[in-house]
This record gives sequence, C-alpha cells and structure tokens, in this order.
Amino acid sequence: MSAPLLSVSGISKSFRGLRAVRQASLEVPQGGIVSLIGPNGAGKTTVFNMIAGVFRPDEGSITFDGKRIDGLRPDQICHAGIGRTFQIVKPFKELTALENVLVGALRAERDVRAAKRKAEAVLDRLGMLDKRGQPAAQLTLPERKRLEVARALAGEPKLLLLDEVMAGLRPTETDQMVAVFREINAKTGMTILLIEHVMRAVMALSQQVVVLHHGQVIADGTPEQVVRDPAVLECYLGEEAAV
Repeated sequence: MSAPLLSVSGISKSFRGLRAVRQASLEVPQGGIVSLIGPNGAGKTTVFNMIAGVFRPDEGSITFDGKRIDGLRPDQICHAGIGRTFQIVKPFKELTALENVLVGALRAERDVRAAKRKAEAVLDRLGMLDKRGQPAAQLTLPERKRLEVARALAGEPKLLLLDEVMAGLRPTETDQMVAVFREINAKTGMTILLIEHVMRAVMALSQQVVVLHHGQVIADGTPEQVVRDPAVLECYLGEEAAV
C-alpha cells in the first residue's frame, strides 16, 4: 500500500454544542480511491469541509502531501492540490459549459489558449464536448454534475474530493461515471476520496471504504470487509442495500 497522500487524525467539529464529527481518522493512500459512506447526517460533508478548509477542526490534524493543512484557507488548500465538487451543484449559469471548465483550468494553466484546450479535453473525456457552447443553466442535472466534475478536474488536483456526484443518476449514467473515474485514476494516478450513497458505485470503484456514523468512524477496510461488518449493516447498509 502506498504512503498516505492525505492523513486525517482525530478531527472533531461542533456547531453550537452539536458534535457533528467526533475524533474521526482516516488515510487516503497516494493514487488510491477511498469512499466515505454513512447515513444522512453522519458528518461526511463536514469532514470534507474541514479537509477543504471551509471549517477549521476543533481538534485533531489534517496532513496533505506531507504538510499540515488544517487552518489554511480554501484557496490555499486548492493551490496545494486539492480539488472538490459540491453536493448541490452551482455552476456559473450564464456561462457556457466550456467557460465554466475554463475557470477551473486557469488555476493550473495561466495561458488562456492552453487552458481552453485543456478545458475542451476534459469535457471530451466526460462526454460533454458537444455541450461546450451551451449555457450551464440549460444543462440537465446529470450534465451539471459532469460539469462540476470537469471544472474540478481541469485544475489538475493531486486529490479530488467528490461529494455525491452520482446521486440521482440512472444506473447506466452511474456506470459511465465509474468508468471515467477508473480511467482517470489509472492513467493519471489521481487520488480520489468520494462521499457516495450509491453502493453500486462504491463497490465498483473503491479500494478502501470508511464508514461514518454519528460523526465517528465505525469501520475502515476493503469494500468486501465493510459490507459484512455487523455495525455497518445495522446502521446503514440494511437501509441502503436496495439503493
């Protein structure tokens, strides 16, 4: 197993006395694909927000690529090499699909023409090149989700955080997204940490699964190990297995 690119150690976060995350720890190996799963309200997005710099942990530490990042601003963490998508997609509605992705590409590429070529290549990889001139407001939900991924990918992050990008997709659309992420991981070595409820995608993509419940990590292992864990079956998979 590769050395961890991301190491989250004992982080906690409270909001007005409500403990959203309680001493959660996880590691994401360089080049790995790890899923963070759990019931709604388990604290998954709060963990993402602490990794991405939206919130500072009340305790614990977050180390990325050998450096502490807890306490840094979101723009500093983005510059360090962490890209993310959001559970509720919010593209720049009046901009075209290409212009939306160009915003992400300009993080890594200062030359506008080179950034445009990169944005077009990312749209092509996600099957959206034919939509490049269409305003984002006119895209369907699955297309907006792919656009969100494209914008994050265009910035060439070392670590990509995906927050429920497959929620609401049909099984065939889910399989297409899984294939895209597999290809990106295999060809570029990009490390991926994803929050996902669609177990079809979790089982197909993940090398490691971390389960969060009431803000605490209750299981951490291979997909095969996690789906047989009695605590996970009781609190989550018994409910979600039909999803």
